[in-house]
Amino acid sequence: MSDYETRLKRLNDAIALKEPDQVPNITQGQCFPILDAGHTMKDALYNFDILEDSLVKFAQKYQPDSLMCINATLCGMGPAYELMGIKNLHWAGMKDSPISDKSCHQYIEYPILEDDEFPEFMTDYLSWFLEKGMPRNFGAVEPFSKMGLTTIMPMYLGFQALPMAFSSPEAREMIETFWKVADLMKDIDQKNFAMIGKLAELGFPAQALGFGYVPFDAYSDMMRGTILSLQDLYDHEDAVLQYNAKFLNEMKAGIAAQGQVLKGKWVFVPLHKGMDRFLSDEQYRKFYWNDLREVIECIIDNGMTPYIFTEGPYNSRLECLKEVPKGKVIYHFEECDMARAKKELGDIACISGNFPVTMLQFGTVAQVRDEVKRLLDICAPGGGYMFDTSCALDEAKRENVEAMMEAVSLYGKK
Repeated sequence: MSDYETRLKRLNDAIALKEPDQVPNITQGQCFPILDAGHTMKDALYNFDILEDSLVKFAQKYQPDSLMCINATLCGMGPAYELMGIKNLHWAGMKDSPISDKSCHQYIEYPILEDDEFPEFMTDYLSWFLEKGMPRNFGAVEPFSKMGLTTIMPMYLGFQALPMAFSSPEAREMIETFWKVADLMKDIDQKNFAMIGKLAELGFPAQALGFGYVPFDAYSDMMRGTILSLQDLYDHEDAVLQYNAKFLNEMKAGIAAQGQVLKGKWVFVPLHKGMDRFLSDEQYRKFYWNDLREVIECIIDNGMTPYIFTEGPYNSRLECLKEVPKGKVIYHFEECDMARAKKELGDIACISGNFPVTMLQFGTVAQVRDEVKRLLDICAPGGGYMFDTSCALDEAKRENVEAMMEAVSLYGKK
C-alpha cells in the first residue's frame, strides 16, 4: 500500500472500532505549522499560499496520519473580511487589530437580536434577517436595512420596485462588493482543493473538510450571545425551539450538499454550549442533544463521518453520546475522563483528544512523553482511538511537539 492508503486505513480502522497497526495521530496544528515555518498569522491571513507551504513542511517533518481542518486558520480571508466589513471577528492583520500578529482569529460575541424584536423574529424572520440581523454583522450589507425588500409586492408592481430598490449608489456598491468577495472565495476554494491533492500525493489524507453546526450553538453564538441565550431558555423558549427547528432543516440541506463533494471525508462539528453544567440534563436533551443527534445521523446518511469536537468538560454527557450508530462517529474531547469515555463509548464510537496543549507550551519533554504513554495505555487497547491534543497546538514549544509525535509513534504500535 502507498503511504496515503496506509494512513487512510488506520483512520478508517479506528472509526470502525478496530485496532490498527499504529494509533493514528491526528494532532491539529492550526497556527503552529504556520509559525513553525517562520511565518506570521498576519501574513497568512492575506496570502493563502503560506498555508500550503506550512502544511507541507509540517506533514513532512512530523508525519501525522491526517491533516485536520486544514484552513481552520482562515488563511487568505483577510481581504474578504475587510470588504464585507465583518463586525464579529478580530483577525491578525486587520486595521487596528487588538490581537497579536501570531494569534488565531477571535470571534466577538454580541446580540444581534434585541429583546423587543422577538415578535418580528418569530413571525417575519426574513424581514428581520435582511433589515436588522445581517446589517448588524456585516458593514457591507447595511444598505439592506434601508431597501425595504420585504415590503415589495409581487407581480406587476414588484417588477418596478425591485430594480429600483437595488439602484441606489449604496446598493450598487454592495453588489460590486459581493462580486469581489465571490471571486476571492472561488480563488481560495480552488487553491484549497489543489492543496488537498498535493498533500494526498505526498501521502497525507486531509480530513474534517466539511462543517456542521448545532442549532442552539448557532442561536447562542450568532443571535443572542451566551448569557442572553441561556435566559431565553426560560423567557423565550418557543422562539428558541422555533429557531432550532428552522436552522436544523437548513443544516441538513447544507450537509446533503457537502455530501455531493465530500463523500468519505469528515464533517467537523464544534460543540460550543453543550459542556457539563452549562445546561441541565433535561435542557441538554431538549435544546441541544436531540438536534445534534439528527445532525450526526444526517452526516452519516450522506456518506461522511461526523467528527464531533466537544469543548469544555464533557463527562456528564457521555450517556447521550452513546445514542449514535455504531462505528460511524468520532468524538474528540477537550476535557474528559478518558478512562470513563473508553468504558462508556469504546464499543460505540471512536474517541480522541484530551492531551493537554498547556503541557506542550509550558511543560518539559519528559512530562510530554510520560503523558503520551499514560493516555495511550488508557485509550489504545482494543482500538477505536486516535491520538489528538485537547485543542490546536498554536504556540506550543517545538521540542515538545517533536517529543509528543515521537512518543505516539513509539508507544502507539500495536
